[in-house]
Amino acid sequence: MPPITGTPRIKMRTLATIVGIILLLAGLVFIGQGSGYFPYPASSFMVNAKEWIYYGAGIAVVGIVLIVLARR
Repeated sequence: MPPITGTPRIKMRTLATIVGIILLLAGLVFIGQGSGYFPYPASSFMVNAKEWIYYGAGIAVVGIVLIVLARR
């Protein structure tokens, strides 16, 4: 198969960048809630739950990797 060139490639890079940014932001929110720095909503089961710090860090790393790969 020939490599993807032109418009489809640009669309895929843009989509991967957007998804990466969303994952990065979601990971940061998870970290903030898990650590108690972002306790909204107050009734959330994630507030002050340490495991969500680690889940958020993992999600944020996946987002960063996706952004870096999309920008190559």
